[in-house]
Amino acid sequence: MDLIIIPTYNERENVEDMIHAVFAQGDNFHLLIVDDGSPDGTAQLVKQKMHTFPDRLHVLERSGKLGLGTAYIAGFKWALEKGYTYIFEMDCDFSHNPKDLNRLLSACKNNHGVAVGSRYVHGGGTIDWPWHRRLISKGGSIYVNLILGLGVKDSTGGFVCYYHEVLKSLNLDEIQFIGYAFQIEMKYKSKKNGFQITEVPIQFADRTKGTSKMSLNIFHEAFLGVLKMRFSKK
Repeated sequence: MDLIIIPTYNERENVEDMIHAVFAQGDNFHLLIVDDGSPDGTAQLVKQKMHTFPDRLHVLERSGKLGLGTAYIAGFKWALEKGYTYIFEMDCDFSHNPKDLNRLLSACKNNHGVAVGSRYVHGGGTIDWPWHRRLISKGGSIYVNLILGLGVKDSTGGFVCYYHEVLKSLNLDEIQFIGYAFQIEMKYKSKKNGFQITEVPIQFADRTKGTSKMSLNIFHEAFLGVLKMRFSKK
């Protein structure tokens, strides 16, 4: 079985639709919602839906807003304990299209490594983004490749499928970052451990419901984090 991990904070408007959309892609997909104490009752809504999907839907509740990266690390550890083979990162706001899950899964099965839903390979793109946001995002990946030599056109992309052996090879407790830099660090360390990264074209859309979690601190962490990774001995 394969597991999709979706971190949530105040995603009540999206989470129910996302659950149904994910499960419509195939019976092999299970879903873990990692909720950071959403005051809007996201976790409670997920628990209600667990009666409809008792074997496929799971929730991991945390005490507060602890950061995207730590939510995924908690989810990865849970997935490895349960014995899942392919493990996904995905947003709850439909910026990542659940219909792309099987394409990422196929790519990951082919390389036994990492498959990234990419906005910046042929066939990929963004929907209704202003030019300056595209410039910042593309410029960020160029910066990452200049400093780290990662060779991934969408290094900050958060729609990712990992073969379980990739996650087992990493010391998850040593992952340092929680925002965009988390996505870069996971790809960088996966490649350093000898695994192949394949990019799969996706169309990335902005959320239509709920509130964005983006902040300047996330960009600041990514900029400095790349330099820390470059000169780290770990």
